Amino acid sequence: MTWNHIARRVAGNSAKTCAAVLIAGATVASGQASLPPAPSAILRPIELAHGVMVEPAQPGSLALTLDDAVGLALRHNTEILIRTQQERFVAGQRLSAIQSLLPNLEVTAYTRAQEINLAAMGFKPGSVKIPGFTGSIAQIVKVNTTSAQVSLSQQLFNATTILLYRATGKAVDAAQWATLSARGGVVQQVGGLYLRILADGTMVENAAALVKQDEVVYQHATASQEAGVGIHLDVLRAKVELQNGQQRLIQAENARAKDTFALNREMGQPAGQALTLVDKIPYAEYDTLAASSDANMKSALATAYERRKDLRGLEAQLEVAQVTRRALKYERVPTLGFGGFYGVLGETTGLYHGVFTAEGQVSIPVFQEAARRGQVEVAAAQEAGLKQQIAARREQIEADIRSSLLDVQSAGELVKVARSSADLARQALDDATLRFTAGIDDNLPVARAQATLEGAQARVVQAEFQFNYAKLSLARNSGVVETQYNQYLGR
Repeated sequence: MTWNHIARRVAGNSAKTCAAVLIAGATVASGQASLPPAPSAILRPIELAHGVMVEPAQPGSLALTLDDAVGLALRHNTEILIRTQQERFVAGQRLSAIQSLLPNLEVTAYTRAQEINLAAMGFKPGSVKIPGFTGSIAQIVKVNTTSAQVSLSQQLFNATTILLYRATGKAVDAAQWATLSARGGVVQQVGGLYLRILADGTMVENAAALVKQDEVVYQHATASQEAGVGIHLDVLRAKVELQNGQQRLIQAENARAKDTFALNREMGQPAGQALTLVDKIPYAEYDTLAASSDANMKSALATAYERRKDLRGLEAQLEVAQVTRRALKYERVPTLGFGGFYGVLGETTGLYHGVFTAEGQVSIPVFQEAARRGQVEVAAAQEAGLKQQIAARREQIEADIRSSLLDVQSAGELVKVARSSADLARQALDDATLRFTAGIDDNLPVARAQATLEGAQARVVQAEFQFNYAKLSLARNSGVVETQYNQYLGR
């Protein structure tokens, strides 16, 4: 059974309006955005799952903090804008639905001029004999009347309508949870792109530094050959390393430019808008216990069960389904209503007299049992399905939290190891360079040390990015990313 079927079964147009609100609320809440997986490499693209409204380009470079980027994205993301309008739609329909529980009061007035042909209506004045009346009755009669009246109608008792109106409040909640969930997804997307561009910048700086060092080694090899103390192979090897370093620098700059395009699109800025990222790569130890710690897991799960918008949206939908099933059962209950009017009626230029109508109405359903039982069964099936979804979502939340805690813990350890490796590789390169410049060794160890350092630096940048993104994912899985992303990143 669909919500429209429910609407056709409840009493009156107002109940149909309530059912329409339930449809809208369920539709909004069901559009839960999926969480993007944590990147496994620094250049892994982040999918843009929704559109944006693009603003005109600003002159020069736009100075941008992470908070600025998040604010721009939340203002221009089309999905959030549409969901906000859906919230307004459901709230407006709920206001319309309350009218079914309020009195309907209407004032009407009219004045009318009529000309009536009595003969055409079958009335023959000559056939009328009135004792004592010697005049004549005209066949054409002109009548001018005026009326004014106040009408009142009120449903005194309709259990179905009352319950459906209560359900509209939960439909509004479901729409709001869906909007908040979409906002959390946007914050995670923007935060990941911002962190990636910072990492790209570090990769560019590292590549540029290695290119400068390659240039020094190449110049030294060339000078040694010209002085007759070096060999041509050292010059060729140094030149190859220099060109490889230049290629890696070009690739790093290209990656940063492409990620800047993606961030501009997410924020609603033109793709070519120049950006200057104000914030630096954040790094702060995350105080977390082992994922198997009962106390830590209970605290994290309690937060997630309370703050996860997708779970709260399903719970709101379940309450809508429960109230709707009760409303269907109450269709067997009689409804009670009242209506009437009071006014005056008379000739326009003559006398007026009061007129009124007052009536009460009791509607007793007699036999529609098969249809009603079928609708209740379908509603009960929907309720059971939502309960199963909620149970599955709670299990998924626990898995998400455990996985995120492990990711944060392992990524934090990887950062420490990668930084130590980079320090050792940098020291090895310095030693190899000194031996080469002193003429003790050729530049082959220098080339190898440079390759080792480059890989170590790339692993540091990747580990830092994964660590920060893992903390963002933990905040998202806990349901607090849109309000606490700074705290999780340690900013």
